[in-house]
Amino acid sequence: MGPFLCILASKRNGTLYTGVTSDLTARVAQHKRGMAGGFTAQYGVKTLVYFELHETMENAVRRERQVKKWRRRWKLELIERQNPRWRDLYPDLF
Repeated sequence: MGPFLCILASKRNGTLYTGVTSDLTARVAQHKRGMAGGFTAQYGVKTLVYFELHETMENAVRRERQVKKWRRRWKLELIERQNPRWRDLYPDLF
């Protein structure tokens, strides 16, 4: 499965993290257990609020770079179009 672009949040409208992974379930589990370290651990970013499946890692990385350059408001709108209640999407992966 994968590769994926994912956005995790500390809470609704909280701190956001945008990343790419080839194993979404394992990567989010690392964040939830605090094993990702750095920025996400410092700000409690553990909730999967948005993800996209891509055909290639190159496409996923290209999309990640695009989204990271966006204004915060655009990222919030992207999340809210697909996940208006900011539900944790992690359980849906199983």
